[in-house]
Amino acid sequence: MTEVRTAHTAELAGHELDAVRALLDQAFGGDFSDADWDHTLGGVHVTLREDGEVLAHGAVVQRRLLHGDRALRTGYVEGLAVRPGRQRQGHGTAVLDALERVVRAAYPLGALSATPEGERLYLSRGWRRWQGRTFVLAPEGLRRTPEEDDAVFVLPPGDGGTPLDLTGDLVCDWRCGDVW
Repeated sequence: MTEVRTAHTAELAGHELDAVRALLDQAFGGDFSDADWDHTLGGVHVTLREDGEVLAHGAVVQRRLLHGDRALRTGYVEGLAVRPGRQRQGHGTAVLDALERVVRAAYPLGALSATPEGERLYLSRGWRRWQGRTFVLAPEGLRRTPEEDDAVFVLPPGDGGTPLDLTGDLVCDWRCGDVW
C-alpha cells in the first residue's frame, strides 16, 4: 500500500527523520551533507511510503529571495529524492504534487535549485528556469553565485500576482553550506 503523508518537521518522530535522512544519503550517493540536512528541516515534509518504507521525500522551507525592490517570502523545495531503483515510477511526481500544493497555498513564490536529472520534471510542471544572475546576501555582503546560474527554478504565482523578470538578478538569504 502506498501512502503520501504531509507533516511539519515537529510532527515527525525520530525514527521517521532517521529514515528520511537515510533515503537522502542513499539517493544523493553520499553527497548529502549535514548542512544539506539542516536546510531540509523546519518546514513541511512530504513522504511517500510503500509498506512502511520511505521511497520518496521532499520538503518546503521558508526563505527570503530578493528580486528588484522586493523581498519575496518563498517556499523553497529541499531534499526532494526518490530511492534508487524506484525512480521513474511516479513517486517523485506524487511528492512534488503535494509540495506544490503547499507552496501555492502558503507562499507568493516557489523556488529550488535543481540537479540536471530533475530539470525535465520541473519544466514539465510549469517551473521556470531563472535566466538572470544569482547572488547570496552573505555576511560579508552581496556575493555572486555563478555556479547556480541556470540551476535555479521558480514556480511563479498562479493567481496573476506581480510578474517576475526572469532575466533580472535573484538574491537568496544566507545559510551555511550550499546557499541555494
